[in-house]
Amino acid sequence: MNIKSFLSNLWNAIRSLFDNFPLSLKSAVHTGVLITENIKEFIDSPLVDILTAIIPGNIDDKIKQALRAGIPMILTSLKLTENCADCTDPQEITKCGVKVIQDLNGDLKSAVLHNLSVMITQLAAMEN
Repeated sequence: MNIKSFLSNLWNAIRSLFDNFPLSLKSAVHTGVLITENIKEFIDSPLVDILTAIIPGNIDDKIKQALRAGIPMILTSLKLTENCADCTDPQEITKCGVKVIQDLNGDLKSAVLHNLSVMITQLAAMEN
């Protein structure tokens, strides 16, 4: 089996798994991926309101509220906000966590973003 057919088979298997997800779980996965992509973009161009910048505008208001409260807690649980332990403002906690992600390199950065995406997806799924 050549690499092209291997990757094609792998992609088809992943797509098949995703196609069988319940609609609410697909929505939560989509939300997790969108927010993670927005965090990547924010790292390159910080804005004033980080939580507004990283949470897509087309997400249900109930989920937005849960994400605004949950993302700082997720960043804290991933030990990304230890440099600003005195912060209580969700904006500042989130900025601190994103700054730590920004300073990571290579595989470690990818692993943290992956874990972040999974945890945000779980949070979105609970509210969906």
